[in-house]
Amino acid sequence: MWYALSRLLTGALAGALLAVPAPAHAAGAPAPTRPAVSAPGYWHTSGRTVVDAADQPVRIAGVNWFGFETTNLVPHGLWARDYRAMLDQIRATGYTTVRLPFSDDVFTGTPNGIDFGNGRNADLAGLNSLGVMDKLVSYAGSVGLRVILDRHRPDSAGQSALWYTPAVPESTWLAHLRAMAARYRGDPTVVGIDLHNEPHDPACWGCGDVATDWRLAAERGGEAVLAGNPDLLVFVEGVQSYHGDTYWWGGNLQGAGTYPVRLSVPHRLVYSAHDYATSVYAQPWFSDPSYPANLPGLWSKNWGYLFQQGTAPVWLGEFGTTLASTTDQTWLRTLVTYLRPTATYGGDSFGWTFWSWNPNSGDTGGILNDDWTTVNTTKDAYLLSIKAGGTPGPGPAGCSAAYRIDNQWGTGFTATVTVTNTGAAPTAGWRVTWTWPGDQRIVNVWNAAETRTGQVESVTNAAWNGVLGAGAATSFGFQAGYTGANGVPTPTCAAT
Repeated sequence: MWYALSRLLTGALAGALLAVPAPAHAAGAPAPTRPAVSAPGYWHTSGRTVVDAADQPVRIAGVNWFGFETTNLVPHGLWARDYRAMLDQIRATGYTTVRLPFSDDVFTGTPNGIDFGNGRNADLAGLNSLGVMDKLVSYAGSVGLRVILDRHRPDSAGQSALWYTPAVPESTWLAHLRAMAARYRGDPTVVGIDLHNEPHDPACWGCGDVATDWRLAAERGGEAVLAGNPDLLVFVEGVQSYHGDTYWWGGNLQGAGTYPVRLSVPHRLVYSAHDYATSVYAQPWFSDPSYPANLPGLWSKNWGYLFQQGTAPVWLGEFGTTLASTTDQTWLRTLVTYLRPTATYGGDSFGWTFWSWNPNSGDTGGILNDDWTTVNTTKDAYLLSIKAGGTPGPGPAGCSAAYRIDNQWGTGFTATVTVTNTGAAPTAGWRVTWTWPGDQRIVNVWNAAETRTGQVESVTNAAWNGVLGAGAATSFGFQAGYTGANGVPTPTCAAT
């Protein structure tokens, strides 16, 4: 992920992108609900699913917590909170897996950006970067989280197209993959390693050039991981382009069907893709007239087919959005459905880790708000159906509405109505209605859409504030005119 920068293309390449005509592959009949959380021990693969040590399907359902790959050489936010409180909150919010990006600099660099005030992070004092990682992995395991280590960059200066650079040769990459795998051997908290983040042009798939063929390099990297720990999963991302068809960095796995990654240890390979919304880059398929109906075919062509055809498990290692636009809200809602609700499919589903837990990803934001403490319940609510628990809550969605007059003058007033989700499930939308007791008439409304029939007022959510997590609230306001008495109506709220 390139945080606040456009993460994928130069202007010349952007202009060359074409919408992908992607026929959808059949997803198959719904499977019976099966386990999605795991028993103790290492994970492996069986067909298109990840399974635990008891051979029960599990679902990777988590978040990216980045920072080890930056010049801080530790996860971000430790300047504001204790690492244990952060991991406790990740687990309490319903995520079961943490993807930790790192760069090769963690083997030599000195961490910074940790607050030790008031006893916070006290046991991290004096540790090098890998020592901090050890502490995080140990505590994550103690609270039931699993960890995927992501070799994000060769160094903390920035992302690289290939898995090596002049300063960090392939030999270093392989040695560090093996060392990282061996470091946590015997601790199944670490379930696998993502070999390299977002390979892109000139990286190719199946071209046969040892210097640029990512498929061949992934086989060498996978063998290095398995030499360090043969129990680990090996996560292999896609590339950018295949036979002239361009997609997100790391998201194009079209070549994996013809040129599969081959590992010496069976049942260890998981393919990984990345996919993003317009807040990251306005790809041409977002403006296609068929949007959003074109999305499932696009995803199936680039990465979903590997799962749908039973070739291997597929893990969406990164996906995210600020949710600022209606297009992005539609994208995320459609993608969550495509990833298969856990309540219906159990562990027979796509795995995923959302980008990001951090709020300081400039083009996506995070699950945490900017205070590094509170959860963005609107964003989190989109993901509830695909978390490992798999249900949107133990009961139906419900809502309440509270009416308040803010200002009043001779023949006019302004008012605010606060809508609160009173149910256990997230709302997809809401409608507030009331009957005017007098001759009040709305002349302007904000943050909602209003219609009126006789004395009955009906107000529905805007595109961006319909999804409310349990206990979350939003509000809309309006200006109205009146004569005589300005009686206060009694609103009712219905959630959808």
